Amino acid sequence: MSADDFTATLLDDAAVAFRVLRETGTLTPSATLSFVVREPGGDRVLNVKHPDPFRPDAPVQAVPTSIVDGPGALRPWGDGIRYTAVFAAHPWLGSIAHVHTPHLAAWAQAHRPFPLRYVPAQRETTAAELPVYLDRHEGEDEFILRALADEPDVPGILEANGGATLWSRGGLLDLARLILIVEEGARAQTLAEPLGGAEDFGPGVLAQQWNAMGRGDSDRARERIARTEARYSTA
Repeated sequence: MSADDFTATLLDDAAVAFRVLRETGTLTPSATLSFVVREPGGDRVLNVKHPDPFRPDAPVQAVPTSIVDGPGALRPWGDGIRYTAVFAAHPWLGSIAHVHTPHLAAWAQAHRPFPLRYVPAQRETTAAELPVYLDRHEGEDEFILRALADEPDVPGILEANGGATLWSRGGLLDLARLILIVEEGARAQTLAEPLGGAEDFGPGVLAQQWNAMGRGDSDRARERIARTEARYSTA
């Protein structure tokens, strides 16, 4: 696929993602959403932002950014350059998005790590929670790199007093689906707070879900499954 064809497809996918996330109430009214997607070849990313709600007819653009600086590199200021260090350090990474959603933002305001206790969200990762990026003396990209070093399967972070940043091995639509599912889980867990809060998973749940997704054989999956089963075997 040529660069022009990839860009055209990316803009089409972005239009679908913007519509679905907006119509499902996944986005906050300000529609803060910015995708950064790796271009085929691996040395550039394209940044696509949701249009300003007060300028709905403004054309959506895909802004290219070189992952590594150097002679002839494209390094415009924006969300593309914001995450280049993460793309450079993790060649498997396909896309990153910064997004404000109502319920993930609520957890971010509380400075509380978000535990993944909604089955469709936990199915996507063996990580137990999204950590909170609190101290902005440290760059967000540096915090993400530390988070991935601590938990290689973590799919995102909360931005204290802001929104969230999520990422995926796949492309823009794969990441848009993840945003929808994680926000759906945040909504369910927020609604559960007055009822005593979302409980951790029962016996068999993690094994069932991760085995179905091909994740059950990883060391991290086996560790969490064993811990859950042990908790219930001694209850």
